[in-house]
Amino acid sequence: MQPASVNSVNSVTSVQPSAEPAASLLDLLELEELDQDLYRALTVFEDPYSLYGGQVAAQALLAAGRTVSDGRVPHSLHGYYLRSGDASRPTIFRVERDRDGRSFSARRVVAVQGGKVIFNMSASFHVPEDGDDHQVDPMPDAGDPDAAEPLRLARLFSIEGRLPKQPYENTGWPTRMWARSTLALPDDRLLHACVLTYLSDTFTGLAALPGGAVHSGASLDHAVWFHRPIRMDDWVLLDLVPRSAAGGRGLYSGTIHTAGGVLGASLSQEALYRVHRESSRPRPMPPTTG
Repeated sequence: MQPASVNSVNSVTSVQPSAEPAASLLDLLELEELDQDLYRALTVFEDPYSLYGGQVAAQALLAAGRTVSDGRVPHSLHGYYLRSGDASRPTIFRVERDRDGRSFSARRVVAVQGGKVIFNMSASFHVPEDGDDHQVDPMPDAGDPDAAEPLRLARLFSIEGRLPKQPYENTGWPTRMWARSTLALPDDRLLHACVLTYLSDTFTGLAALPGGAVHSGASLDHAVWFHRPIRMDDWVLLDLVPRSAAGGRGLYSGTIHTAGGVLGASLSQEALYRVHRESSRPRPMPPTTG
């Protein structure tokens, strides 16, 4: 993603290439309320690739969270990528209020561009409760993030990365990385959950399978479970593990830990896993270090 400047076009924030970056992650996570339970993303920009899935998922979660009572926080989301999105067009989010119980609220969100559904999501929110706290597995050994090599995340706004030692060789894409927001984020659990969701779709655990760097394709569906509140403007470790590849689809799982070892979230994603057809559409380039 190129650096960007912001211009107002018909009340939508349009981001165009320039020498100085002006758009930020917080710009992406700004939604306009068009009507009750109807929202529009305000920031658009030119991008040669399809709309980044983590962006539309984070915005959908934010739209759902806007409709629940104060004090209820996300505990899970399940989304399906139905069509390629376009970063240069605004996305409309329609929220359905399925249920509000004593402790849980359930929402469905449909994301639309040009009259067509590009993504849908079910999300659930919970009133935090006291209780037992068990974390079975320790976090992966990834060393000190401040000592790791910088990792340039070209398509992510306001996110910096570091590259620890990788658990798999010759993947082409990292399956383990440190990341954090370069912006100080407010004390808002919904916002931090949205930033975590934004990060959770980057790279692919299928790269660790034989030929995965070549055969892993578009995301099909994505799920995140939020276990404990963590700050996304501190270092977190994203670790992705391949699970299966069969029938033209591949499945991987992942975890997001704090630098102190606290498990903040688990994730799972299914993606296309097949030989790529020749296409004129450009594919995202691997990240760079340094």
